[in-house]
Amino acid sequence: MQIVMLLLFLALPVLLSWPLGRFMTAVMNPPAKSADGLLAILLRKTGGRMLDREQEWKGYLFSMLTFNAIMFGAVVLMLALQHLLPLNPDGKGALEVSLIFNTAASFVTNTNLQHYSGEVSMSYFTQLFALTWLQFVSAATGIACLTALARALAGNTLIGNFYRDLLRSTLFILLPLSVAVALLLVAGGVPMTFEGAAAARTLEGAMQAIARGPVAAMVAIKQLGTNGGGFFGPNSTHPFENPTFLTNYIECTSIPLIAMATVWMFGRITGRMRHAAVIFSVMLLLLILKSGIALNLESAPAMAFNGLPIESVSNLEGKELRFGPGTSAIWAAVTTATSNGSVNCMHDSLNPLTGLVPLAGMWLNVIFGGVGVGFINMFIFIIVGVFICGMMVGRTPEYCARKVETHEMKLALLALLVHPLLILVGTAVFASTSWGAGSVLNKGAHGFSEILYEFSSAAANNGSGFEGLGDNTVPWNVATGLVMLLGRFIPIILPLAIAGSMAAKKPVPETIGTLRIDTPLFAVVILGSVLLIGALLFMPVAVLGPVADYLSTSIQ
Repeated sequence: MQIVMLLLFLALPVLLSWPLGRFMTAVMNPPAKSADGLLAILLRKTGGRMLDREQEWKGYLFSMLTFNAIMFGAVVLMLALQHLLPLNPDGKGALEVSLIFNTAASFVTNTNLQHYSGEVSMSYFTQLFALTWLQFVSAATGIACLTALARALAGNTLIGNFYRDLLRSTLFILLPLSVAVALLLVAGGVPMTFEGAAAARTLEGAMQAIARGPVAAMVAIKQLGTNGGGFFGPNSTHPFENPTFLTNYIECTSIPLIAMATVWMFGRITGRMRHAAVIFSVMLLLLILKSGIALNLESAPAMAFNGLPIESVSNLEGKELRFGPGTSAIWAAVTTATSNGSVNCMHDSLNPLTGLVPLAGMWLNVIFGGVGVGFINMFIFIIVGVFICGMMVGRTPEYCARKVETHEMKLALLALLVHPLLILVGTAVFASTSWGAGSVLNKGAHGFSEILYEFSSAAANNGSGFEGLGDNTVPWNVATGLVMLLGRFIPIILPLAIAGSMAAKKPVPETIGTLRIDTPLFAVVILGSVLLIGALLFMPVAVLGPVADYLSTSIQ
C-alpha cells in the first residue's frame, strides 16, 4: 500500500514534466525564425526596447540583482504601509521592522519562511500585490537564470536578456499554470474572495471571526513556483488552503512539476538530452529514496505512546487526520526535496529519524530543488565530480566540451562551501546563546534540531519550519533574513560565473579519454559526489540533532 501511495504522488509530475519541459524550451529559448511571432510581439509591447539587448553573464547577473533589489525595496514599503493601502477590510496594521526585513528577504529569495501568520498580520493587498507577486517573479528569476546557464554551457557568450527571460517565464509559464491549478483548487473548495472575515456563531453561542480571502490565487503559485508561503499560518494543513484529499494530491504533485521540467529544458537548450536524462534519473532516485524512507519511518508509532493502547498505530501526532501519516510523510519529503517549504503536517511532531529526512533534502539541496536553482546547485556537484574524475586519470577534466580548470574549480568549491557555512555557523551561534536556546520549545537534542532546521530551511531557501520555535524575535528575523539573501544569490552568481568562463573557451574534441556525461557511470559519479560530500559536511550535526533525539527517546 505504501508503494502504491508513493507512486501515486510521484508518477503524475514525472509524466507531465516531459511535455512541460518541451513547452518551456519553446517559450524560453525559441528558434531564431520565430523572432517575429506572437510571443515576441507581446514581449515587445510589455517591456519595450530594454528587452532587445543581448547580455554577457556579468550584465545578466547585474540585471538580475538590480531587479531583485528593486523588488525588495518595493515590498518593504508595502509591508510598512499596508495599514494605509486598500484591500484591508479587517484593518491590519504595519509589521514590526525586523519582521518586515525578514518577510521581504524571504519572499524575494523564493524562500517564504514565515515568522508570522498571514490571516493575522497581512491585508489582502499585501497578500496579493506583495507576497503573491513575489512568488511569481522570484520563481521566474530561477527559471531565467537556469536558461542563461544552459545557453552558456551550449557555448554562447551572449546568454540572453534577463528581463526578457523574466517576462517569458512569468507571463507564459507560471501565470497560465497557476490559473489552471487555482481553478482546480476553487472547484475543490479553496476560497477565493475579497470579502472580510466571516462572522459565525459557535455551538456554544459565542461569535467567531473566520479568516478568508483570495486564497486559491496564492496557493497555486506557492506550490508551482516552489515558494511555499501560506495564506494562513498553518499553511497547507489549514482546511481553507487544503480542504480534501484531492486538493492535497493536486498541491503535492504541483510542487516538483516545474522543477522536474527544467531538467528537460536544460537538455534541449544544450542539445544534450541523454545527459539531462542521467541527471533526471539521479534526482528521481534520490527523491524516491527520500520519500520511501520518510514513509517507512513515519509508519512507526510515536515514542511518546509506548505502553499505551494506541502504541501500535502509525504516528498521528501533528498530522491532519484527513491525510494521515502516509501522505504527510511524502509531502514532507517532496517539499524539502524542492525548495517549496509548504507543509501539511507539523514537522516538529515527526518521529526523530523522519525529521532527518527533510533536513537531508535541504542539506543536499539538489533533489530537483527550487525552480531553476535546483539544477544550478546540481551543476556545482557535477563540476566537482568531473574534476575529481579527471584528476584520477591524470588529465584536465572536461564538461560540455569545455575544460574545467583552476579558475572554475575555485568558484565551484566556494559555491559548495557557502551553503554548509551558513547553516553550521548560524546553528552554532544560536545554539550556544540565549538568541536560540531561549526560544526553543524542547530542550536537548530536539531543541537543537529546531534551531538546526530553521537555519537549514533559510539557507536552502526552503521556508518550512520545524516549529516549536519562538522565531519572531529581532535576532531570528535579522539572522535568517541575511542567511536567506546570501543563500539565494551567491549560489546563483558563482555557477553563472563558471558557465560564463567556460563559454569563453574553445570547445575541445571528444576523445577516448573523455569522461562521457551521458552514461550510467556518470550517474554514479554524480550520485557519489552528492552523497559523499553531503555526508562529510552534515553528518556531525545530524548525530547531534535527530539521531541523538532518536536514541534518547528509544532508550527511554
